[in-house]
Order: sequence, then C-alpha cells, then structure tokens
Amino acid sequence: MSTKVLAIVLAGGEGKRLMPLTLDRAKPAVPFGGIYRLIDFALSNIVNSGYLRVVVLTQYKSHSLDKHIAQTWRMSSLLGNYVAPVPAQQRLGKHWFRGSADAIAQSLNLIRDEKPDHVLVVGADNIYRMDFSQMLDAHIASGKSCTVAAIRQPIELSDQFGVIETDPSDPTTIQAFVEKPKQTEGLADDPTQILASMGNYIFDADALVEAVTRDAEDDDSAHDMGGNIVPEFVGKGDAAVYDFIRNDVPGSTDRDRDYWRDVGTLDAFYDAHMDLIAVHPVFNLYNNDWPTFTGHRNEAPAKFVHAGPGRVGTAVDSVISPGVVISGAQVSNSVLSPGVRLNSWSTVSDSVLMDNVTVGRHCQIHRAIIDKDVVVPPRTQIGLDREKDLARGWVVTESGITVIGKGTVIEP
Repeated sequence: MSTKVLAIVLAGGEGKRLMPLTLDRAKPAVPFGGIYRLIDFALSNIVNSGYLRVVVLTQYKSHSLDKHIAQTWRMSSLLGNYVAPVPAQQRLGKHWFRGSADAIAQSLNLIRDEKPDHVLVVGADNIYRMDFSQMLDAHIASGKSCTVAAIRQPIELSDQFGVIETDPSDPTTIQAFVEKPKQTEGLADDPTQILASMGNYIFDADALVEAVTRDAEDDDSAHDMGGNIVPEFVGKGDAAVYDFIRNDVPGSTDRDRDYWRDVGTLDAFYDAHMDLIAVHPVFNLYNNDWPTFTGHRNEAPAKFVHAGPGRVGTAVDSVISPGVVISGAQVSNSVLSPGVRLNSWSTVSDSVLMDNVTVGRHCQIHRAIIDKDVVVPPRTQIGLDREKDLARGWVVTESGITVIGKGTVIEP
C-alpha cells in the first residue's frame, strides 16, 4: 500500500547574500539558467519523484514568486494534486516566521488537513537533481523518524556546512550534527570527505508535528530545522542519514550524477551558471528523463543577424534563450535570458544577462551578472575595471564579478 507524502518547500528566506538580485524578489524567485527560477529545481525534483501535493511556505517579497507558482505550477485537481504558495499568517501570535522550524509550526494546519504518513521538507534555492522516492524508501527501511539528506564534500570545507557524523557501528544512524566545525573526522570509506547536510529532510508526520510544537514553545530556540529540530532527533538516536551518492536519477551521467550547488552567494550563483555551458556540462539541463519544469513565455526563436566585416552575430559555448536577438554582436561563455537584445560591435563574455536586457553598440561586458530590464548605453564597459564599476555604485564580488540590479538606469 503506497505511503502518503506531503511536500513542504521552505521558500521564505531573504537571500541577503544575493543582493542586489533579491532587492525586489524572494531568493527562490531569482531567475536562473536563462528560462528558470531557482524554485523550479526543487519543485521539479518533487513532482518527478511522484509527490504531487506540495505547499510552498513564503514570506519576504513573495509577489513574483507567488505569481510564478500560480502561472506555472498548475496541476490537475481531479486527483487532489496541487502546488500551493502559503504566506506567513501569524497563526501562533503576532509574529512572522522566526525560522524554518517556526514556518512549519505556523503551518501545521496544512499537515492536519492532508493527514500524510510522511512529510518531505526541502529548501527552495539549490541546484541539483534528486529522486526523493529513493530517499523515502531508505527512510522507511531505517525505522527512524527523521532522515537527513547529505552530500559528500571535501573535509577542508567542513567549516562551511552542517556536518553529519555517523555511528561507526551503523553508518546510517546520525551520531552528531555539528554546525560548521573547524575540525572533524573524515568518512570511514573516504577520510578526505565529510557528509554535509543538503537541507532536505523526511519525517514521520506525527513526529515532526510533536517536534515543531515543542520547539515553538521554547523561547531560547532559534526555531531552525537544521539547528534545533534535527539535533533533537539525533539526541534520541532517532535520525538517519541518506547519502546523496546513492541516489540514481534517470538520465544522469557520471559527470553530473551527484551535482549539488548551494547558490546562496553571488559568486556561487555565477559559478553555477558557468557549470551549464561546457560542451559536456557539469550540470546538464538537457536530461529529458528527469526534466526541469518551468513556465514558457510566448517568445519568438532566438535570432542571429549580420555577417558583414567586423560585426558577425555569433554565440559560442553559451546558453541562448528564446526571444534573444544577437545583432552583429559576439557572445561567448554566457547565459542569455529571454528578450535580451545585443547590438552591433558589442562583446559579451563570461556573463549572465537576465530578461529584457538591452546592450547598445560598441559595449564590452565581461564577468558580469546583469538583472532584468537594464539598458546598457552604447560604448559602456562593464566588468573590465573594478574601481570604475564600484564608483558607479555597482556590486563587485570578491572574485571580481560585477553585478547590476534589476532596472538599473546606467548613465551614458
């Protein structure tokens, strides 16, 4: 008899480290990969896994996220399937979500109404493919009330993750959950690696309800799933780990099989885009056996025009979305979103241009992220001189990526 699963997507984060991309939108609504939003990857994994009753808990600047879900993620109601955005509603007092655990505590009516056997809880802003049905099978087999998905990471990066330490006598049981330790033990089968939490969990529904209800009454708690709820299960010996390396997604290759990237910073967001454009991409958008779903606008095909001396419209090693017009410009190692227009004698390299960016003639853009609806005047240089970019009020990351916010007016 099949088990009943409710999926909860935590999509209420501010995304401060992605500013200015999150100045006007929630982090899960940030565009990615040309035609997608960050949340599309989590939702696609859920529905591809066969779980078709999904709630998305939202809070900060959620309008564009709510609109995207309403327009894109519509499923047949005949069998009771849905993807429903649920804003913070102050059900436990006059306060908004105080953390990820509090978001669930304030949304227990959703669990009580659905009456699931298990609850899948995932974040909304990582890039990966995962079959959660395989994780559920492992959860049920473990006999534990909580299972945490974990990905192998180099041991030298342990201070950047929540690290899972397992019981030597039972490597599926979590012995300790340590937040960003400076030193830790490597894995028994590979001492150079550690298990890092992916922020994805499966709970027995009754156990989750009890845990977040107790946590909501604790004034000293940070009300965080990874910081408070999971350690409670660990302390009782009631938490299992699911090693992501065991997950076998249809259509995956050896190159992208265990790909997972947290795009919580501008540099990580940029690097994840660069993973898309190789001949054999580190993350393959073209896996039709496990598709990433999104809404498709009514855009014309991409167009490349002009073949005269000095102004040939070309794009190499790049992702070019529908509606893009490359008119006598040259593009390399870049991702262009729908509606981008590049004019003659301009060059765009190693960059990410979002919807409806217009680039005038004789521009040079290198290692930049340009958000939606920016008009770049003729002869503008972006990403070539750090100090000049900073003087114009643009953000420049530690690795030298210039970031221009949505709708920025660039003076000629």
